[in-house]
Amino acid sequence: MPTLIPIALLIGAATVWVFGHTSNQKAIQAAKRRVKCRLYEMRLFTDEPALIWKAQAGLLSANVHYIGLMLVPAAILTVPMVLLFTHLEAWYGLAPLLPGCQTLVTVQMKTPLDTSPSPILAGPAEIAVETPPVRAIGERQVSWRIRPKAPVSSVLRIVLPSGAVEKTIKVGAGLHYISDRRVSGLWDFIWHPVESRLPAGNIDWIEIRYPTATMHWLGLYLHWLVWLVLFSMLSALLLKGRFGVTL
Repeated sequence: MPTLIPIALLIGAATVWVFGHTSNQKAIQAAKRRVKCRLYEMRLFTDEPALIWKAQAGLLSANVHYIGLMLVPAAILTVPMVLLFTHLEAWYGLAPLLPGCQTLVTVQMKTPLDTSPSPILAGPAEIAVETPPVRAIGERQVSWRIRPKAPVSSVLRIVLPSGAVEKTIKVGAGLHYISDRRVSGLWDFIWHPVESRLPAGNIDWIEIRYPTATMHWLGLYLHWLVWLVLFSMLSALLLKGRFGVTL
């Protein structure tokens, strides 16, 4: 948890800076004033239905305009945030496997399974492969059940007639940079960037099912993204006045 807090604070500061330099601050301030005015109208004219409806329509229009003013800085922040979050998920979103706990390894093939032999899964001595390959013909997937026997940071080998490819595996307690899926496609690589892309061949992706991690602080077990949002919002709220930015 301590390592995530500085990242969240920097994200909040970066958000304030981007909004301050890429948004129309005067228009945002005016839009927020219109929203407040419409809310006051709804409270003042409670016995005038026609005025209430007019205030509600004005409130909706003011909110739409306000959201529209936020789109440009939000779009600028989207790309770097997505790239950052995929790496943070690899650090904080997945827990390593524990010795004695079963999990599944799945290979997604590009061609139908009934026309090609099943791949072979091989791993280090610390990993027991407990089942033969189980094929889901319609989905072009092959799965194995594995059971780690001891902490290890190693690779699994998927052997095909055309050659072999590898997939990293993490077993043991502690914070690890975990790759749950190694992919071949460029678009998928954006969401699973920990390992290099698979070489050209018949495998689309290889996945190890890791447990989801939670972060413990102040007696609460929450997903890392919840903590990140809380601390980044706190940072943004504290810094917006110093930077003279309206959000």
